[in-house]
Amino acid sequence: MSKSPFETDLDKNAANYVALSPLSFIERTAAVYPDRPAIVHGNRLITWSEAYGRARRLASALQQRGIGKNDTVAVMAPNVPAIYDAHFGVAMAGGVLNALNTRLDAATIAFILEHGEAKVLITDTELSPTVKEALATCDTKPLVIDVEDGLGAGGERLGEIEYEDFIAAGDPGFDWSLPGDEWDAISLCYTSGTTGNPKGVVYHHRGAYLLALGNIMAWDLPQHPTYLWTLPMFHANGWCFPWSLAARAGTSVCLRQVEPAEIFRAIDEEGVDHFCGAPVVLNMIINAKEEERRPLPRTVEVMTAAAPPPPAVIQRMEADGFHITHVYGLTECYGPAVVCSWHEEWNDLPPDERAEKKARQGVPYHVLEDLMVADPTTMEPIAKDAETMGEVMMRGNVVMKGYLKNAQATEEAFEDGWFRTGDLGVWHPDGYIDLKDRSKDVVISGGENISTIEVEQTLYKHSAVLEAAVVAKPDDHWGETPCAFVTLKEGAEATAEEIIAFCRDNMAHYKCPKTVVFGGLPKTSTGKVQKFILRDQAKEL
Repeated sequence: MSKSPFETDLDKNAANYVALSPLSFIERTAAVYPDRPAIVHGNRLITWSEAYGRARRLASALQQRGIGKNDTVAVMAPNVPAIYDAHFGVAMAGGVLNALNTRLDAATIAFILEHGEAKVLITDTELSPTVKEALATCDTKPLVIDVEDGLGAGGERLGEIEYEDFIAAGDPGFDWSLPGDEWDAISLCYTSGTTGNPKGVVYHHRGAYLLALGNIMAWDLPQHPTYLWTLPMFHANGWCFPWSLAARAGTSVCLRQVEPAEIFRAIDEEGVDHFCGAPVVLNMIINAKEEERRPLPRTVEVMTAAAPPPPAVIQRMEADGFHITHVYGLTECYGPAVVCSWHEEWNDLPPDERAEKKARQGVPYHVLEDLMVADPTTMEPIAKDAETMGEVMMRGNVVMKGYLKNAQATEEAFEDGWFRTGDLGVWHPDGYIDLKDRSKDVVISGGENISTIEVEQTLYKHSAVLEAAVVAKPDDHWGETPCAFVTLKEGAEATAEEIIAFCRDNMAHYKCPKTVVFGGLPKTSTGKVQKFILRDQAKEL
């Protein structure tokens, strides 16, 4: 069979094919907007030409220490300039960035350093006690570089050189190149596993490039946004926003600790107009004390994801002048890959109904090829009736390469040619998905499936409730019943009986919690409630 004319003499070459990589964004922005602010950290301002030079210095210095293709460089730091540098400089050297969760315990950090085979560890001195303990148990010690940040609390130096001195020895004109293959690894992110060791999720350059652009389209991110880093850059590479901001020549306002007063100050004084965060951050803002607040000088765009945000929280945020965009994703899909794309006609709905619409997870990002809710056994799509529950499935270019050194977990995650998220949801007639639970969190009471998210959303409507989480509690008669863990607002009072009665007035009785426990909720550093801890507590009640 002869070749098609569309194939004959029409091949990839240097003129018509270049591997996709988010590294290209910083090179362009540094050339086009060299003097615009890239990073603000306290009184320090770094322009885009300087940011590009810092990334190239880092790449050069790493190569001088022997770092090359597929070598892992770990970073343990809050949102400071060094971790932003690393999102470009590590890959420019050919390495793979492993941004570490700053709230992990020493044993988990040690596991990640060894499992990921980190050759370099860049670490903030404020985190030295935990890092020192972790390094003591590592069989193979990485090169340690200390970040001494004047805005931090400081701490013991663990390495042989400080970060700014390290990159000062690098070449700001370092001649880097895009990867030969866009499938090459760009970063390694570890899941916040609730049992056993965390899994290492591997991203490639192509996926990072596409998701970064997907963020821009899904959020209508304008040219030159001023973005506040309330979201940790270690969390799925800051949902790929370090690269999105480079593409839009935006300004990163660094934030070491997420506190309401500092968020309002940054909006007022730094001109912040965008930030991302889990619902726990939104809850913190709407419940800020009067002395922590400042009037909003402009509408502030907020992208929220992680745990599904209760409609009541969305409604209060928007009443305070914030505009919410709700997205959904996982570490395995580079952060957000689904968005509740808005319809203008929904603006005419009453506030509570508008918030209900916005609380849905939505439809695929432009860069996610397929999304469905299906029966996990038959893989048949479920009915779009907003009632039938199934598992959310994804596939496309913004799904991970797989789990590092874990072929079995990778195979299970990609069974039948789809990425199985483990999230349960319904499909609405308009094609929007709506999460109802994690597969392991659903409560099965008397043979009925109860969505813990639905119960939590009802609890959030109670005027005294600050936070709520619902898990299954073993029951001799029903098998399981819903158990609610509730944190009350400061100065508020409520009894368990009042909370249960409120739920019975607002939802089907069989779904209502039979037990209410008051107190703080255990969370991961990204704001997700650690329900496995609550399930263990519920078993003892």
